[in-house]
Amino acid sequence: MTNGGGLFHAGWLDGEYRPRVHAYYFKQWSAYDMAYHTHDSTEIMYVMSDSCRVALHTGPGKHESVPLKKGEFIILNANVPHRLQVDKTCRMLNVEFGQTASRGVVPSLRELAAEDAALVDLFRATDPYLVLSDPDEVYHTLKSLVLELDAQRAEAGMLAQLLFAQLLVRVARLRSAQLASGVPASDWYVRQAMAFMQQNYDRDIQVKDVAGAVNLHPSYLQRIFRAHAGQTLTEYLTAHRMEKAKMLLLHTDIPVADISGYVGVASRQYFHVLFKKYTGRTPVSFRRSVATQSWPDEP
Repeated sequence: MTNGGGLFHAGWLDGEYRPRVHAYYFKQWSAYDMAYHTHDSTEIMYVMSDSCRVALHTGPGKHESVPLKKGEFIILNANVPHRLQVDKTCRMLNVEFGQTASRGVVPSLRELAAEDAALVDLFRATDPYLVLSDPDEVYHTLKSLVLELDAQRAEAGMLAQLLFAQLLVRVARLRSAQLASGVPASDWYVRQAMAFMQQNYDRDIQVKDVAGAVNLHPSYLQRIFRAHAGQTLTEYLTAHRMEKAKMLLLHTDIPVADISGYVGVASRQYFHVLFKKYTGRTPVSFRRSVATQSWPDEP
């Protein structure tokens, strides 16, 4: 039987508790089929590369098989029978944890939840497991936690507690964004692709790089992106770059010849072609026209 039938122990919010890590490890699995097993800890299984499946017994006669790929993770409640199945290879980061009495300067789980509605919803989730796709925020916090545990050789240190609190808040907000909002999965992937392009427009990125960042096949991402945004990935990226170029021409004194490098277009000639197609003006004439309009002669 699971702890209260939900994702976390039913009493986590009833007293002054904090998470206590029981085990953590990195593991590269190859062509592996694990036997069903249970343990008394809640477990996070994060896929760092490749893919796998987690088979579950979630109730009498209820069997489920959950596929996981790079950037996805599953949280399992304690005592849920499960096993890992790997066809080829899968590298994972696993953390198993329970609860212990809260002490020190870090707020208890109850106090943290009082400040964050998403965290309350996470602790009260009724499903025995949760699967989420991560835009790297959870992974970096999870990895920092594991490295801190290794460095201190004890899980009770202040930084480890702070990192675990941050981890739970990030998971809760990610769950809220992906599940509670009711946004279709395809829309979420499109938004993540847009965010990646907005953060990396100054680099030489291609469709395959964007698809890799959101863990989708390039052709599938292109299809859902066009359906959602009404334009291709390349068109969106070009438009974003040209808007950034307009801003730099308007608000900085960066030489026109250097602007292309600031917006991720390696060829200056090609940048001029793109800019004129997008704005109807060359970069030089755009800056001159803007200067004329924005900086009238002083009396």
